[in-house]
Amino acid sequence: MTSTSCHYFIVTKKTRGVLTVNPGRLCYMTTQKYNAHQETTKHPKTLSVYAFDSLAGIPKDVEISCLEELSLEDAQLLLAVPDDTERLSMFSDQPAFQAARSLSVGTAVTVKEDGKNLRGVIRYIGKRTEPRYPNPISGTYYGVELQGSDRGKAKNVGMYSHETLFQYEKDCGILVPISRIKPVVPSSLSPSRTEPSGAYSDPQTDELSPGDRVIYFNGPKCRSGMVVEVQQQNGNQMVWISTDTDEMGRQGGEICIPLEMVSKGDIPGDITEPERIDFDTTPPEDYTNLDVNSMVEVILGKRNSYGIIRWIGKLPGREETMAGLELEEDLGVSDGTFKGTRFFRCPNKRALFVKLSSCHPDSRFHGSADDHKQEMSQPDYTEMDEDVSGENLEVVPPISAEQIDHLLIGRMKGIQGHCNSCYMDAALFSLFSCSSALDSMLFKTTTSQDAPIQKTLLRDIVIPLRSKGFVECRHVMKLRQLLQKHGYSRSFTTEEKDPEEFLIVVMHHILALEPLLKLSAAGKVQESYCYQIFLDQNHSLVLPTVQQLLEHSFHNAGLKLAEVPSCLILQMPRFGKKFKMFDKIIPSLELDITDLLSEGPQQCIMCGHLAVEECADCFKDPTFNLTGFKIFCHKCSTQVHSHPKRRSHQPTRLEIPKGYMGRSIPQTLIRDRLELYAVLCIETSHYVSFVKYGPNSHDWIFFDSMADRQGEMDGFNIPEVHLCPEVGTYLEMSPAELANQVPRDMKGVAKRLFCDAYMYLYQSTSMCLYR
Repeated sequence: MTSTSCHYFIVTKKTRGVLTVNPGRLCYMTTQKYNAHQETTKHPKTLSVYAFDSLAGIPKDVEISCLEELSLEDAQLLLAVPDDTERLSMFSDQPAFQAARSLSVGTAVTVKEDGKNLRGVIRYIGKRTEPRYPNPISGTYYGVELQGSDRGKAKNVGMYSHETLFQYEKDCGILVPISRIKPVVPSSLSPSRTEPSGAYSDPQTDELSPGDRVIYFNGPKCRSGMVVEVQQQNGNQMVWISTDTDEMGRQGGEICIPLEMVSKGDIPGDITEPERIDFDTTPPEDYTNLDVNSMVEVILGKRNSYGIIRWIGKLPGREETMAGLELEEDLGVSDGTFKGTRFFRCPNKRALFVKLSSCHPDSRFHGSADDHKQEMSQPDYTEMDEDVSGENLEVVPPISAEQIDHLLIGRMKGIQGHCNSCYMDAALFSLFSCSSALDSMLFKTTTSQDAPIQKTLLRDIVIPLRSKGFVECRHVMKLRQLLQKHGYSRSFTTEEKDPEEFLIVVMHHILALEPLLKLSAAGKVQESYCYQIFLDQNHSLVLPTVQQLLEHSFHNAGLKLAEVPSCLILQMPRFGKKFKMFDKIIPSLELDITDLLSEGPQQCIMCGHLAVEECADCFKDPTFNLTGFKIFCHKCSTQVHSHPKRRSHQPTRLEIPKGYMGRSIPQTLIRDRLELYAVLCIETSHYVSFVKYGPNSHDWIFFDSMADRQGEMDGFNIPEVHLCPEVGTYLEMSPAELANQVPRDMKGVAKRLFCDAYMYLYQSTSMCLYR
């Protein structure tokens, strides 16, 4: 199937049917099937199309009225946009879309990166990777080299491996989709301003950002205010401004003005403060209950923004009680200072000073703390909630490396913790945020009694996590309440449990999922959902890798794998939550399980030929430098055991698969490997997780469902996800270098991964639904 042998579409409206497709999703249909469908159906109402980034091989019937056909070029441009909503918005704004698609190499542009507009020049237009099976095409990206004062601000170097796509100076290359790029168009000034008619101001000084002080023209008068947001509306650039005074003379308010009517600066003699944004609202009844560290929301532009009150008091020259907020996004104007005086500390562009009366309690918590606690203590579902038989749910793929930054990084991201839920939060985040290894359990047929639990897991947790990057604590509590109601434990809503206990309840008792692990021992097959690593007291390991731990444990127990598992869940050797057998464990990014399989030929570790013998004594011999199971061909076994210290060893014969005896096997025998995708860690009874989201050793994120708390009495927790590339630095060290690292001195959160690992999650990449 080639790119030109297909018809491409974008879904513009919500579809119906068992398998729904989100608006904004791209689809395709082979030209052969499209033509046959047109010939055999006189008035077709639907098309059987394949959705990009959906389950491979499953066509979906979509109403033609919901589809808009695309050219091959437009489909490639839109496919690079990572979010369905953002993609549809880009396509719907045709003037902006056509302007962006006309860009060429050498064009000066602005790139949106972390909420900021960076200036650069297009150096490359094309695909980032080859199409991923079964998709016939891949997305078209723009490679931009940053210029001027924005040089060195590139942050996604390494994420796309785009060094080979175009040349750029260090930390100046960015690869972005069409939705994050636009041409530099200098803003013309109104003739009523002080500049000569027809003149253009320097675009470097006229580029507006939230928080900039501006003057604007609304009718004959010139007024002042602060930029809240710059956006596209019907092909025109519009500026939302928080006004100092409106046309009625009232203080505070907002207005939307075309960009050409706005200029940076202040009216001479203007007494308004440059770091202020006001709202003329009727004081809400509940704002008097707000205090320092309260979680609040304010309206900026046409959107709600969220933050935490870090300071309350009076500002110089102001009579009203003001609140200093630390926002969750870079929508503020300082780092906690006002007119040169520091009132609190926070990251730059996160601080905003507003009237306290403009703040409302964070609606994401559904009311006051007391109401929220009462709600969380009582079941918040109804019998109607349990009747989900007719509900259609869109299949959402795991979060990709391209989506990590804008979808999953920051405060109030991930899964919100509440009331000893960290074990469940960390487990669910690890399993479903960036991997599809266990997605089959979300769609497996189950009993009518347990169907609500499965639907809650999919609809209220997995889908919001992957589509919005955030799951409210009430949804996790609902899952816990259902587990408790259906009799699986009386304490699911109150007590902390072990992750494996929760996983076994869901996979075995509720979904009756086929065991993930099939172990062969003495000719008999045992089944399990996870594997606890045990070691004998005479082991010689000091700073082990996960590979070594698994091999030693299998060897001591006389175990083999009966088949390659789709997902392997390993529990580290420790006794309870406090005692650890090893101070550090080195994560193995890949597990080579070839020699752990009970069937199939095995290679001699010395020469690579067909192995016929295994030696347990060599495996325990610390002087034998080669790692892994000690399996040899006849010739190498004779040579190894001719050493005086090994003459007493007693190697055993291996079972040779039929047809292989007397034959040599190729040196390039395909090795069976599993890929690490998540690690759960525990310290002082609190679980966190590390998730590997990309192919590089530095591609890690860290998740804590209780990273910050509003207060011990409220019980509101602030989850947080952040990048932790420092992990890669330690993974690239030699064992000797790593052994010399003092845990408390390790950078960032790396110490928790190496020293507090509780459970490792591996997946077979060939069995995942999405890759």
